[in-house]
Parts: sequence; C-alpha cells; structure tokens
Amino acid sequence: MTSPLDSPPSLSLAAIELRLRSLLPADLYAAAWIDPSPENLMRVFGHLRTLQHILIDYVPRTISQELPQPGVCRHCWEKGTLLFTDLAGFTPLLEAHASEGIAGAEVLLDLLNRYFAGMIEIISKSSGNLLEFTGDALLVQFTASEPHKQVEQAIHAGLRMQRAMEEFSRIETSKGELFLKMRVGLHAGHFVKADIGTPMRMGHVLLGQAVQIAKRAEGAGQVNRVSLTSAAKALIQEPMRLEPGAPDHWLVVDDFSNEALGEYDITLNRRRPATPILFDRSVAGLLAEIESTLRLVEPLACYLPRSVLQLLVETAAQRKIPPAFPTIAVAFVNLIGLPESVDVARPEETEALVNCFSQAFSLINGAVELRGGILQKVTYHSIGSEMLIHFGVLNPDETDSIRAADTMLAIRTLIETISPPLVQGQPIQLTYRIGLTYGPVFAAEIGEPRGRREFNILGDTVNTAARLMGQARPNEILLNQPMQNAIASRFHTHNLGTVVLKGKSDPEPIFSLESRGTVNERVALYA
Repeated sequence: MTSPLDSPPSLSLAAIELRLRSLLPADLYAAAWIDPSPENLMRVFGHLRTLQHILIDYVPRTISQELPQPGVCRHCWEKGTLLFTDLAGFTPLLEAHASEGIAGAEVLLDLLNRYFAGMIEIISKSSGNLLEFTGDALLVQFTASEPHKQVEQAIHAGLRMQRAMEEFSRIETSKGELFLKMRVGLHAGHFVKADIGTPMRMGHVLLGQAVQIAKRAEGAGQVNRVSLTSAAKALIQEPMRLEPGAPDHWLVVDDFSNEALGEYDITLNRRRPATPILFDRSVAGLLAEIESTLRLVEPLACYLPRSVLQLLVETAAQRKIPPAFPTIAVAFVNLIGLPESVDVARPEETEALVNCFSQAFSLINGAVELRGGILQKVTYHSIGSEMLIHFGVLNPDETDSIRAADTMLAIRTLIETISPPLVQGQPIQLTYRIGLTYGPVFAAEIGEPRGRREFNILGDTVNTAARLMGQARPNEILLNQPMQNAIASRFHTHNLGTVVLKGKSDPEPIFSLESRGTVNERVALYA
C-alpha cells in the first residue's frame, strides 16, 4: 500500500485534500486517502460530478450559469416581473398523514412532488426562472426583453398553473376527501439582486419594495385566479379580461381557449452542463479532473447550510433524502429598514446597503451554526425580507427550544451592534422582529425529484412562526405557547394575552421573550 506522502500523485491529492473534506462521504474520503488508486479516484470524481448535478438543481439558474466567487458580494439592479404562489389546504393534508409515520411522510412527499414537478415544468416552459421555494410557495422571475412580454408570460404561466391544480382538487385520505388549491400574484418593478455572505455560506437575495408588493399581490388574490398589481396591469398589451379584486389589484379572467393560451412561451430551459467524457484515467488525469470539478462544485456548495450540504454529500449515491415529521424549533427573523432602503438610496449608497445586509446575514448565520441550528435561507413576506432558521430538523434534541431561544437573544444583540448604512446621507433605523415557535413539521427534499428542488420544512409550526413575526412590534421576539412551555424555566417571558393569527379561527396565547434567566453559561443553560 502506498502512503499519500510517498509519491507525486499522492502529493497532488494532498494539495486538494482540504477542499475534499466537506464534499466527500467519510468512507470515500478515507479510502481515497489511504489508497489513491485510479479506481478510488474514479469513485471520487463520480461522486463530485453527481454532487455537482444535485447542487445545480438546488440553486436558481442564474447562479449555476454565472458562478460567484465565494465570499465576494455582487449585486445588480434588475427590472422584471415577480410571481408568487401559495398553496391552500396543505395543513389539513399534513395533519392527515402525520399520524401514519414514515409511510404517511412518503405519501405526502409523493403528493407534494407531483404538485411541484407539474408547476416547475410549467414555469420552465413559460420562460420563468424559479428563484426559490418558500415552504409550499414558489417565487418566480420573468425577464423577457420587453416589459409587456414579461407580464404576459407571467400571466400565462399563472393561468396554466391554476388549470393544472385540477389534479389536486380531490385527494382521498384517512381523514376523508381533501384538496389543494393555489393563489397566484404578480407585480412588475425593479429590485436589487445580490449574492451575499462568506466563503463558507452565501445567500442569493432580492432587495426592494417590489418583492413585498408581489407577495402582497398573492395575498390579495383568490384561489384559482391570477392577481395583478396596478403596475403589472398597466403593462399588458395582449387582449384579456380583468375584474377588480382587492384595492389596487386585478384578477385575470381565464376565458382563454386552449389554443390561445397554448402550452409554452419558449422551449424548456436547459439547466445542466454537458457531462464531460474522461479520456485520461491515469492518476494524474483523474486528479486534474477532480480539481477541475471542485472549481465548479465549491461555489455552488457555499449556498447551502453546512449541515444540509453534509446530508446531500452523504446521500448523493441514493439521490434521495428520507422525509420525516420531527418536532423542532422554528424562527423567522425580519430585518426592518435595510432591504427596503435600496429603493430610496442614492446610486452610490446601494453597495453599502448590500454589504450591510451581507454582514447581518453572515453574523446571524454564525450565531445560528454555533448553537447547532440551520439558517435555511432569506425568504420573503409581505412585510419584508426575513431569515428562516430552525433547530433539530436533522437530529431532534430536547435542547432544541433552549438553543433556539438563546440564539434569538444573541441575534438581538448582534443587530443592535451593526452600524447602519447611510440613505440620502442619513443612517437608517435598523430594527428587527422575530417569531419563534416549537412544534411538528414536515421535513423533506421537495420539488422535482430529478430537477429543481431543495431540502425544506413545511407545516403549521412554520406558518405560525411567520405570522408571529408579522405580529411582532419592532425589536420584539414573540413565542407560541409550546415554545414558552419549553423554555419558561430558563428564560424570562411575558404573557401578552391572546391574538387571532391569520389562518386561525380561535385566539391563541402569545408571549414575548425578554432575556435569559439567572444561568448565563451556555453549558449550564443546555444541561
């Protein structure tokens, strides 16, 4: 057996060993290090190529086509049409299958992925770029060269998606016949698209009021319809019938014939690069191919939380992450004042705003990972951009709620120490609001099984955290009853009475998180 330090090929492997540590399963890493033979190096190359394809499917198309330099912020202004969708009826479906354990999780995942696969196909054929999954919702961007074409493509996509929902109008479950329906809203405007973060963890975000307005268009919509803002309506040139909806919103009447609506606007976008053909399978040739593939994989890998990346690395051969129903802590952190300020900032102030958001994202991610949590992503709400954070989804633990509360207090301190950037020559007022819950979720790899997808969490616990965040006042952390029960002995909380949250019929008690208790050492706190 040859030691990795005894020959030139092994020295080359040693030169890239550090880069391979987080991207190889432990057994493959050990085998290649101990025996860097062509056979083992071929296994390494095959694994990295598979991982590359998986990661391409985990990020928006613009990232995989224009790879970033990890840790380097980049931003640009874009004009486009943003389309939001949201599902109605998912929570009863989740509850109907949760009692069935793993079998129920598999049935629910199959149903969700049939829905997502159908929607993603329509989006692609309609010239849309799927930017992200937000739970069971989707955010899509349309960027045709002419503004009216963007809006019309988005409307066509929304109508096709609503027609496709007929498949899910009657779903048989152990709790009886249930359904899925969908709201669709869209808005045309300008926004900043940015890549932010550190070499270890990057994020792809949209900043500006246009994102919030598009989300509000979805909220103002009706199931089976497509809702437009006045700005989107003003750009339409194609003849179509509209009806008034909520104030300043319009609903598209789907009286298109099948021929008029058609199946697609352009041909399906190609996402994957061509698979290279290996001609040189010597040790030197394989090492060169491994290093070349690393240069493609590393920029994509930094867009995933480290623990999620590790899960993908370990399951790459199976190409499947088993679904589950863990009970976890979930938080939404909304930074108020920063994302929206790009609309009123002077051109020379935009970069400082993006850098400040990058700083906040990076520091918060560091605080979350230090305490064993996952900053899933920056996502979007009608009140602004927020960060979805959770604890326990991969390895549930009785300290999940404690660590989550401790992290929210640490985030509060971090935000208070960030130096706010200037807008119109004056420092902005940077505040936050946080919703924190504890309860069961559905955790799974959702999307198109061999296409655009991501590992995510869904369910009422997630929705309640978002609604608590929306209910919070500036610089307030709100909790639901299960979270308060879990942390009351170690943290100071305040009972704020009851409130009826969106989507709920009965009032629910809410609490504010004030501070840690008398125990300050983290080891003692989690004991």
